Amino acid sequence: MPKIPYLRDKAMQMFPELIETPVSPVRTVQIEKTENGKLRIFEDRAYFLREMSSEDELILDFGDHQTGYLTLELATSGRHPDAPAWIELQFAENPREFFEKVSEYKGWISSAWIQTEQLHVDVFPTSLSLPRRYAFRYVKLRAINISQNYKLIVKDARVRAVSSADDSRLLPYVTGDARTARLDRLAVRTLHECMQKVFEDGPKRDRRLWLGDLRMEALANYESYRQNDLVKLCLYLFASDVTDRGQVAANIFVEPEIEADFALMFDYSLFFISTLLEYYRQSQDRECLEDLYETAMRQLELAAELKGKDGIIGDLSPMGICFVDWNLELDKAASAQGIYLYCLKDAIELARSFGDEKRAEALEEEYNELTVVSRDYFMDPKTSVFVSGEKQQISWASQCWLILGGAVDAKEGAHILERLKAMDADKVSGMVSPYMRHVYVDALIACGQMDDALGALKEYWGAMADEGADTYWELFNPENPHESPYGGTIVNSYCHAWSCAPTYFLRKYYRDDL
Repeated sequence: MPKIPYLRDKAMQMFPELIETPVSPVRTVQIEKTENGKLRIFEDRAYFLREMSSEDELILDFGDHQTGYLTLELATSGRHPDAPAWIELQFAENPREFFEKVSEYKGWISSAWIQTEQLHVDVFPTSLSLPRRYAFRYVKLRAINISQNYKLIVKDARVRAVSSADDSRLLPYVTGDARTARLDRLAVRTLHECMQKVFEDGPKRDRRLWLGDLRMEALANYESYRQNDLVKLCLYLFASDVTDRGQVAANIFVEPEIEADFALMFDYSLFFISTLLEYYRQSQDRECLEDLYETAMRQLELAAELKGKDGIIGDLSPMGICFVDWNLELDKAASAQGIYLYCLKDAIELARSFGDEKRAEALEEEYNELTVVSRDYFMDPKTSVFVSGEKQQISWASQCWLILGGAVDAKEGAHILERLKAMDADKVSGMVSPYMRHVYVDALIACGQMDDALGALKEYWGAMADEGADTYWELFNPENPHESPYGGTIVNSYCHAWSCAPTYFLRKYYRDDL
């Protein structure tokens, strides 16, 4: 992919300094699985500083989700160690990870993401610092094998937690509702842990910059930390490494150097427009707008090439896949059309902000035509909801994106969402990820359904909190809370950027000081 040196040079000057915080365990625990599959976690004071022999275990609880580097202070009792201590460390964001055998994982996500280490320690006492960064709340230390002539003692443990989020800048959230206060707290912690050198999608797995996640992280940031320079950095990184045709990649690696991934996504590339516009609304950063405006507009031009003569987006393959949601059965034609409309609408405002009135007028004319065309093409006269594809699939995604794109007005959009709620659930393709739930809440608010939107936040993210979440998860199905699309929960991300919606919506629309 072609590099754009002056944009990259500017980006290299923007990387933040990470804030380091020492964190110690709050307790040691034992964890049991009950007959109904629930977990029982209880404190066991006798575990900490006890003498450990072969096969003994120690579970440290750090009290909240941490992203950072572990140090153990190890000592021995008994005779002089006559052989190394062979130990295993396993890190868990969710304690359920301890109940899945690493050796039995056969999923399609690389097992190298599993957070476990085996080490041999030869000399005691020692300060053992692991070089790799981990994301976790719990750490299990298992003594695989120790000589019978001595015992292993964990004298101390600490984490050098890292994040670029500055908690001294965190804006207060004013509410008298304990439920929403808790939802916000978990969402802020999710955002905090994902704010590293860039906005990562998850500090445990992938650990890179994805555009779809960035859009949602940036929105949450504007209502909480307001560290807008981090958003600016990420925008410059995407613009600095594009395809030969000028398309922004879906994600970016930043180590050992900046490099765009091979993955391309129709919707993620278009969201560069919306992310830049929202950043400009917040910052009025004219330099950034001038640097990145043409990159943003190029995403729209590439997408417009996919329209047929009827104005409907057709074959997406020149721009990659259209993600929308982790629903493998979802027909995405209607969603793609809605996303195009949504980003076209943002492009009009971006053009006017830039002073490109001629382009803005042309885009506005196109938008006004396409909203009518899109409504007529995807609306099913029998059910009065949007359908997608040859099988005329009805889905939440199709309704939400065409509503947000402006194919119908707010009043009709509200009626459509009500009609969908009244349908048999097995006739409607559902929502799988928190990413899509964010879009659903956004659609409800766009339709003026403020109570329903708040109810959706409390119901979905509240259910995650009730399952014991410290941070919000990459995937959550309330009917099967612990499923995994990867072949094992041990690689699930339990702190994921696209799940921080409550911080954005609650602070923007549901606070007592508005």
